[in-house]
Amino acid sequence: MKVPQLKKKTELKSCHNTNWEDDYSWVHQPNILEVLKDSSKLDPEVRKYLEEENNYTEHHLKDTKGIQKTLFDEIKGRIKLNDESIPFKDRKYEYWTRTTSKGNYSIKLRKKIGTDLIEEYWNGDEEKKKLNTEYFGVGDIEVSYNDKILGYSLDLKGSEYYTIYLRDIETNKIIFEKRTGFT
Repeated sequence: MKVPQLKKKTELKSCHNTNWEDDYSWVHQPNILEVLKDSSKLDPEVRKYLEEENNYTEHHLKDTKGIQKTLFDEIKGRIKLNDESIPFKDRKYEYWTRTTSKGNYSIKLRKKIGTDLIEEYWNGDEEKKKLNTEYFGVGDIEVSYNDKILGYSLDLKGSEYYTIYLRDIETNKIIFEKRTGFT
């Protein structure tokens, strides 16, 4: 299989009184944020090259599939899947995180200081299931200063183009949603 070659298209560049030739700057798309939202807007030549590169890699690494799985299982076997972080005290609540062997995403918990009532205010696996999406990237998760609003960001395409959500913790209702750029 032939090594993929990206076509050279020389452009003259200049910055700080220095000039140079750049053979590959044509790959940069000025509408990159649009491309990240909608991959069909990717330059067809760039798409073709990326697909050839992926096929080349897949072809040359196909005989390593077994060792890749062995290494993945070895790494995964060293991770404590059922775990909890140490709680930290805020003004009114103690907050902590739990991971389980059943899920891929963390569970965020809290309890009012002086009580034993534990409240689950975020469960990544349930959120992914509710959104019915193949890709689910969690950005930041924060509780407001007054402990009433949960703010979080999600990437549902793998493009690092996040949507920010604000949710009322008590009612679990979304009160704000906004698409953003990169985080």
